[in-house]
Amino acid sequence: MRSTVHLQPSLFDDADTGGPRLGPLGGLRRMVLGDGAWLDVLPGWLHGADELFEHLAATVPWRAEQREMYERTVDVPRLLASYPADAEPPHPLLGEARAALSRHYARELGEPFRTLGLCYYRDGRDSVAWHGDRIGRGAREDTMVAILSVGEPRTLALRPRSGGGPVVRRPLGHGDLVVMGGSCQRTWEHAVPKTARPVGPRISIQFRPRGVA
Repeated sequence: MRSTVHLQPSLFDDADTGGPRLGPLGGLRRMVLGDGAWLDVLPGWLHGADELFEHLAATVPWRAEQREMYERTVDVPRLLASYPADAEPPHPLLGEARAALSRHYARELGEPFRTLGLCYYRDGRDSVAWHGDRIGRGAREDTMVAILSVGEPRTLALRPRSGGGPVVRRPLGHGDLVVMGGSCQRTWEHAVPKTARPVGPRISIQFRPRGVA
């Protein structure tokens, strides 16, 4: 039985001034990772992120999954939800976010963001292991994955797939946006590590173009 650490509202979150809303994307800052990969970061893109977290946590039809590992079945350490391109997003603001990202990156990406994927990290025991795109289009061509985080900050870690390079760590939560682009899905790996610290829950919202895993 999990003991729950509840979401601690951000001191900078202003959900009571009209509900969740998006800021401009002009403040995105790009970090060149190497091997054709880059990372765009915009802290606090979403204002009122805690309100959106509460809505998603309560209304999304979260599913628990299992997978085979080392000849045994184990629980995937997070809850999941997915929305294909033709599905209504679980909150209108996520449709607005997808449209805003598609407009901003239209020239560079050459296509819109289409699908939504959500991961619910309930506490520090939930995580995602090191991975990249080995089956989608990102395994063979440059693309983008945008991630909007609501809830308590958790660390997104990135490292070169070839090994030997530094590990990049970014804490993401309370409305932060990060976009992994260029060759990032095939030349770098990323993870959300477990932590023994008492951290509250976080929801990661991923926006992807067609065919990107």
